[in-house]
Amino acid sequence: MANTGFTIWFTGLSGAGKSTLSEAVQQRLNAYGRNVEILDGDVVRTHLSKGLGFSREDRDTNIKRIAFVCSLLTRNGVACISAAIAPYREARDWARNEIGNFVEVYVKCPIEVCRERDVKGLYKLVDEGKIKNFTGVDDPYEEPENPELVVETNKETIDESVNRIFAKLVELGYLDSEFLPQDAQASSSRA
Repeated sequence: MANTGFTIWFTGLSGAGKSTLSEAVQQRLNAYGRNVEILDGDVVRTHLSKGLGFSREDRDTNIKRIAFVCSLLTRNGVACISAAIAPYREARDWARNEIGNFVEVYVKCPIEVCRERDVKGLYKLVDEGKIKNFTGVDDPYEEPENPELVVETNKETIDESVNRIFAKLVELGYLDSEFLPQDAQASSSRA
């Protein structure tokens, strides 16, 4: 089981917490000796998808590129994490089919909270009219219909969300129960 590759596909609005959760999950997986790669939407756009715009076609192309890399890593036993908005269901479904060992995690957070966080200052630029076609504001975000997990970052701490993600990975058979916090291991062995 330790060599089973899988992809955790975080999707959600800008500022929802995808990158923060990715880093926290990566740290815990690394602590258990797992090889982990993060494909963060911003980093991918800088290196792998430079030159793509934000039309639906360009966004879908970006997601397909991320999915292709995740697929290669996954089939080679790597725990892969994608942290991209991925606003359209059809592209996410394509990624799921391409990758296979796919765990969709909807990082759900109300847009008002994302605006308050505005870590990158993007919502401010939208409000100033400097960014158009921004997901969740003037471009659609299609919520996942059947994700493996929904985490609500406005209601849960990072640790609570990460613990739920690891519990789901164990439940799906991608990780052994040793990846769960001690108190969760004890309660699952009693069940």
